Amino acid sequence: MSKLRPEISIEILNERGSEYLPGFLGIEMIALAQDSLRSRMPVRKLHFAPNDFLHAASVVALADTTCGYATVAHMPQGAQSFTTIELKSNHLGTVKEGSIACVASAQHLGRNTQVWDATVTDETTGRKIALFRCTQMILWPKST
Repeated sequence: MSKLRPEISIEILNERGSEYLPGFLGIEMIALAQDSLRSRMPVRKLHFAPNDFLHAASVVALADTTCGYATVAHMPQGAQSFTTIELKSNHLGTVKEGSIACVASAQHLGRNTQVWDATVTDETTGRKIALFRCTQMILWPKST
């Protein structure tokens, strides 16, 4: 079972995505612990589809980023990186303003794969917006 890597911090995770999609979307990691990571994303117009509902891709981006960063924080020593090999989301609701929050929880922390569940909620009310699950493949340096 992978342990939380002490060299990974909230500051490092937030800096990691600052110039990439997570930074552009305003995704912020807020609490890291063994087997979990919490995040949030303020909702802006760019997160909506033309039908004025929160775009499913915005919700998935928050959940997938949170699970991905949790994987980074829990990768086995010696692992090189990871990649998402499967994800699924169920969308239960939307928000029109405010922020959404996400909690990622480890379900399996193996040497070659990790499975994470995430729940996305309305940050103000706690109402569930989406349920998410992904499988991450741990990438190891190639032998020569």
